[in-house]
Amino acid sequence: MRVVVGLTVSVALAAVAVIAIGPVPALVPALALAAAAPPLARIDLAEHRLPNRLVVLPLLAGLAGLGLTWLVSGRPPVLPVLAAVIYAGVLFVLALFGGMGMGDVKLAAALGLASPTLVIAAGSPLLAFLFGGVVAVVVMIRRGRKALIAFGPFLLAGYFGVLVVLAVVRFIAPAL
Repeated sequence: MRVVVGLTVSVALAAVAVIAIGPVPALVPALALAAAAPPLARIDLAEHRLPNRLVVLPLLAGLAGLGLTWLVSGRPPVLPVLAAVIYAGVLFVLALFGGMGMGDVKLAAALGLASPTLVIAAGSPLLAFLFGGVVAVVVMIRRGRKALIAFGPFLLAGYFGVLVVLAVVRFIAPAL
């Protein structure tokens, strides 16, 4: 049953990515994230870790997407690189102080590499921290300040949340 649910969620996320991003090389890392998202979220919620074996594929797909984008457009895709460095850099600083795990840092780098537009690059971390912050407040009220919260699912929710908004906008107003 878990496999069927995970597969269904991955297919739905992939469909959202296709509509939001379109048939361009930058879609490659988004599809890899769609495939990895269900097991990453499940494992992080259960064990508070994001396994390297699941984070590496989206990272490699992000690098492949960069290369393909550069090859097709003739211009280096600077925005995804900056998004990856900034997003992962901010989480790395938080990890140094114990607020994040290194899996979150690596996932943030993958999410940055999968962000071909400024809307996705800026909106993804914004939504992730908004969703995670709201849940953190509720969890701290209920379980105390020392409660642990898996942040990986919020990183993924922020990214795919922005893609959902973009997909809806593209569906409603395709000329935009």
